Amino acid sequence: MTAIAGTRNFADQVVLITGSSSGIGAATARAFAHAGATVVVNSVSSVEAGEALAAELPSASYLQGDVSDEAEAKALVASTVERHGRLDILVNNAGTTEVISHADLESASVEVWRRIFDVNVFGTWMVTVAAVEHLRASGRGQVLNVSSLAGERPTGSSIPYACSKAALSHMTRLLANTLGPDIRVNAVAPGLVDTPWTASWDVVREYVGNLAPLRRSATPEDVAEVLIGLARSEYVTGEVVLVDGGLALR
Repeated sequence: MTAIAGTRNFADQVVLITGSSSGIGAATARAFAHAGATVVVNSVSSVEAGEALAAELPSASYLQGDVSDEAEAKALVASTVERHGRLDILVNNAGTTEVISHADLESASVEVWRRIFDVNVFGTWMVTVAAVEHLRASGRGQVLNVSSLAGERPTGSSIPYACSKAALSHMTRLLANTLGPDIRVNAVAPGLVDTPWTASWDVVREYVGNLAPLRRSATPEDVAEVLIGLARSEYVTGEVVLVDGGLALR
């Protein structure tokens, strides 16, 4: 008999989480480690924080790498498999943005678009492509993408960012359709999340707190909980789950 999804742990699985030295990535690393997984923490620049998190978690390791660089994206996957012998779950969390008013079209230069897409879209693509053969060999491989409410609704920190997340959400659906039944692909689409990245966004936080049905912004743990739930849900693929406290309803 198949175990009930909510009781299943990940004791024999290896999870690579990109951009996981803080925020949603760090909370997700802790959640998977608590569920028994061997976690690989990654960052491009916050090396001390990444190493400290890995040291805190049982069996975890840290790998520095820039997902927007093709050679480093491939090396990140190869080093994970070399160290731990396998890869079962890839969490594409690495992302970047630039805060630009949607009305300020001139400031959303092509250079800004390229920088954001290099990480959010092309980086996710390159790590995922590098991981596919290992995820397929796992027998239960899966990809979890961290998209955004901005990819599903006309909102977000800038138009280039929102468009990058829309691309990521659609990539999730396309890959799920292509890689099944061997590999499941799902995504979360958070609204405002209280992370170091958004620490100064008090006006947005007040807006969300007043408007969203649940009257608050998300914590990183709120998002990590949904990612773990998707990882445990063996008959779900191609879904982009809003984690926004109901904000999209308003």
